[in-house]
Amino acid sequence: MPVRTALDALTLRPTRFLRTRWPWRSMLYLVTGAILGSPLMILLTAYDSSPALLAVGLVAAVVMPVCGVWVARLERWRLRLVDDDRLPDPHRPLHRRERWLRVRLREQATWREIGYTTVSVLVLGFLDGILVLCIVFFPLVFLWTPAHDPITPTIPTITTMVLGVALIGVLPFVVTAWAGARGAIARVLLAPRGTDLGARLVEVTRSRARLVDAFELERRRIERDLHDGAQQRLVALNVQLGLARLETPTDSAAAEPLARAHELAKEALTELRELIRGVHPQVLTDRGLGAAVHDVAGRSPVPVDVDVRLPGRLPPSIEVAAFFVVGEALTNVARHSGANRAAVTASVDGDRVLLRVRDDGVGGADPAGGTGLVGLADRVAAVGGTVALSSPPGGPTVLQVDFPGAP
Repeated sequence: MPVRTALDALTLRPTRFLRTRWPWRSMLYLVTGAILGSPLMILLTAYDSSPALLAVGLVAAVVMPVCGVWVARLERWRLRLVDDDRLPDPHRPLHRRERWLRVRLREQATWREIGYTTVSVLVLGFLDGILVLCIVFFPLVFLWTPAHDPITPTIPTITTMVLGVALIGVLPFVVTAWAGARGAIARVLLAPRGTDLGARLVEVTRSRARLVDAFELERRRIERDLHDGAQQRLVALNVQLGLARLETPTDSAAAEPLARAHELAKEALTELRELIRGVHPQVLTDRGLGAAVHDVAGRSPVPVDVDVRLPGRLPPSIEVAAFFVVGEALTNVARHSGANRAAVTASVDGDRVLLRVRDDGVGGADPAGGTGLVGLADRVAAVGGTVALSSPPGGPTVLQVDFPGAP
């Protein structure tokens, strides 16, 4: 069983414990932790001796808990000395327009970190400092005093030296036990809670929605540029070539190359229009999902019955995702199903939009078979929707998609 923490090293492998790095790592953990307890030690030692030192201790004791977020960040890094498992940051990332203090003060994790810092300054760090001092001075006292006794060593002095040696052997276990317990306390107080993870999940969902919206805006810009730019130039080119063909005698040497160029220009215009429709169909922007579904169904080689019952326009990201779901599904019907007929329905159920594509084909659709179903599910998940597929051998195949954000 792998050893991940100082307590594991102490309890699982006690016979080999002294030959590992855990005692030294635990000692370093306590020494650095004693720094947090230094304000209280300064207050206790400078109460009667130095007003300036007392003022420094008071300021540090007040400021340290306020700086709980930074202290907790340092503690999560320092915790790796006694625990190999990384402690994740419970705070959500900030956006450019958000104020750090306002966001952090609203998070429960911040107040737990302030509480942990207060406990560290007033209790844990102080105990670390006391233990470090005891570790350094007690063995020296037991060993140094008998060795420099001018009187001939006696049984008490020999006993004192033996106790000093024994204390040196026991101290690594004491240090590691306290450091491990100290690290366990830090992990309990600083580890993300369910509410922290929930807040981060909400933020990730919102961030994904913003990315989808930004991506869709970019798609619309590309569609508009192609429609207003390259497509208009190709239309003008087709007109010019058509006029040139009308003015060119049929027996002219230029007639055949001109006709070929005209046909190529027509094909290029058709392909460009298909490309624009694939980037973002204009009918979807102008007339909504119902008209766009009728449009894509009308171009399907398999007859499609369309029944779209929506009370109004959907959010743009939902409309786009639903449109491409229908397009991809009908493409799969035409290529793989062998169906004679398909049906597309869309309706509202509470605050959800239900989209269903059904065909009477042979069934047996497999998402792992390279039919685009995995990419379709990813597109739906990006806007918070879910996909359910039923395609038993022999058919029928039913693809049902559930979207949020009903009007």
